Amino acid sequence: MSRLIHSVKRSLPFIFFAFVLLCMVYFTPKSLRYLEGLIPMKKCPFAPGEKLKLGDGIDASLDLWSRVDVQTCTEWGAPLVWEGMFNPDYYDQEHRKNQSSVSLTVFAVGRYLDAYLERFLISAEQHFMVALPVTYYVFTDVPEKVPNIRLAPRRSLKVVKVQRHSRWQDISMMRMKTIADAIESQIRHHSQYVFCFDVDQVFADRFGSEALGDSVAVLHAYYYHRPQSMYTYDHNPRSRAFMETGDFYYHAAVFGGKWQMVKNMTESCYQTIMEDKENQVEALWHDESHLNKYLWLHKPSKVLSPEYCWTNDIGYRGDIRKTRLLWAKKQYDMLRITK
Repeated sequence: MSRLIHSVKRSLPFIFFAFVLLCMVYFTPKSLRYLEGLIPMKKCPFAPGEKLKLGDGIDASLDLWSRVDVQTCTEWGAPLVWEGMFNPDYYDQEHRKNQSSVSLTVFAVGRYLDAYLERFLISAEQHFMVALPVTYYVFTDVPEKVPNIRLAPRRSLKVVKVQRHSRWQDISMMRMKTIADAIESQIRHHSQYVFCFDVDQVFADRFGSEALGDSVAVLHAYYYHRPQSMYTYDHNPRSRAFMETGDFYYHAAVFGGKWQMVKNMTESCYQTIMEDKENQVEALWHDESHLNKYLWLHKPSKVLSPEYCWTNDIGYRGDIRKTRLLWAKKQYDMLRITK
């Protein structure tokens, strides 16, 4: 009996440690546990050596099994790009051989121009597609206030005046038509690819040619570890953005692809937004809701990890090895005043 009591006493520290660990996992708020990565992402559903539909020959160089800690491809065979999966020099070399060129669109309307545009453009010059020709399209209601940024060779900036809507939600949604019109009238004549960005972001590391593809979406930083039941799809059946289910939750702050695909994407989103307006409906997250619906119906050929649009507010995450694009500090109370 004394031997049993002694054995139990010796085990008490281990039992106590296990109890504390159990409490940390099960009594931590569920949403926080997802953000901390205690619930992992799905792994690649394909076996090593299995042939995937990776678009052009460049993407065939991606090593989908170099990152065993994250999901590196989708169920429909599109790559999901993380640091460590690609050779940046090889990508740049091949895209230069193909004479690839990129247009970047960004909206800086109202107070957003003063608050964010200059830093956005300077950081883009340091990190965005630095190996390739780039044309920046700045859409703004005050063209005379666009800062004069020193650009590298083979890079240019075009300013396009746009109407300033009274509501920021309308500014956000109407950009879809503006981008589609710019692609048709200008971009398609000189750029193979288009990437569309929100202005309240800062490039912090390479955002390079490995991101190029036919149609490209980025995983939303706050949702990539969460179950689909927590995705903020629009659940109003009266909206054209209505979704019962989906694949991922994509962030509308970054999307892109070949100009033909981006034109189709933005035209379709604009059409469904206008149909909602006619029916006096507004999607939960505006153009982002419509973009998610489009990408559910028309699967992207490449998905970018949250490295390509991250926020430090989430804190440390072991699977985020590089933060390539960061959310700038939000100042909504000041910036979204319309008068």
